[in-house]
Amino acid sequence: MNTFGTIFRLTTFGESHGEAIGGVVDGMPAGIDIDMDFIQQELNRRRPGQSKITTSRQEPDQVELLSGVFEGKSTGCPIGFIVRNTNQHSQDYENMRNVFRPSHADYTYFQKYGIRDHRGGGRSSARITISRCVGGALAKLVLRQLGISVQAYTSQVGSIALERDYRLYDLSQTETNAVRCPDAEKAAEMEALITQVKGEGDTIGGVITCVIKGCPAGLGSPEFGKLHADLGAAMLSINAVKGFEYGEGFEGVTARGSEQNDPFCSVNGRITTVCNHSGGIQGGISNGQDIYFRVAFKPVATLLMEQNTVDLDGNPTTLTAKGRHDPCVLPRAVPVVEAMAAMTILDHFMLQNGIKI
Repeated sequence: MNTFGTIFRLTTFGESHGEAIGGVVDGMPAGIDIDMDFIQQELNRRRPGQSKITTSRQEPDQVELLSGVFEGKSTGCPIGFIVRNTNQHSQDYENMRNVFRPSHADYTYFQKYGIRDHRGGGRSSARITISRCVGGALAKLVLRQLGISVQAYTSQVGSIALERDYRLYDLSQTETNAVRCPDAEKAAEMEALITQVKGEGDTIGGVITCVIKGCPAGLGSPEFGKLHADLGAAMLSINAVKGFEYGEGFEGVTARGSEQNDPFCSVNGRITTVCNHSGGIQGGISNGQDIYFRVAFKPVATLLMEQNTVDLDGNPTTLTAKGRHDPCVLPRAVPVVEAMAAMTILDHFMLQNGIKI
């Protein structure tokens, strides 16, 4: 399945070491101002080589829109786009041609298709998330007109974690450091840990928190197609994601119902809730409060140290990866989480209200 969404749909193509990454966005509302600087900036947030704690692969990741835009506005027709690969070091992966990398998609891809691209993981590479960021940027341009914002940030690296309550932080500070954490002191600790892990040839995981503001009540379906289920599916489709929780999530299981319920009240004639343990979604449908959720990322599977594995025939062997790899995926995954959330919310908005924005 290479297509995401129901009305607002993204279809992606490309491999890590192929000619290009690209896609087609179908269902983009007509008449939306297409801010190319904004779209490129979203890609720049994801691109490699942006700091000492990310992969040193240098790619401009320059996006080219091929269709669906006329005189700076969306036409309502499919928007085709392409981002060319320019800095592949395919030779770095030659020692992986006949072996399966531990905890990668090598073995499962081979079992499913009978063939795999060993160069950087091919289609399973995190580089494929370029297409998601372009689709997400276009979705954000629409959501901007609707007064809906999507903001993600790194809330945990290893054991270094922020408080769970996002309201304690100024999220506008997220882009002020390489880790994309709104707490400068914690960000420095996280960066030091990532640097240490990188020096050891190892990797580390963590958590990204995302907050959606301005989402109206009524998005989502009460049975299948629940809003939180679709957000969860979107997040779990991202490379290296191992967990998703919204609202109080697993933390809330130790509380009583009397502590977890969100009582209703009326403020200036508008029905709202006193608190928001539900995370902005009740019964699978948005209730107008902030939607917030957490996404767990495992440590990157490619280690610059020797690992035990087997070759294509099942014979025991060892593998030491070469090349340029992220010691921690979180800083570059923040815009990917935002992109998937933005496309999910816009898709549900259009399902509820139609294609006219």
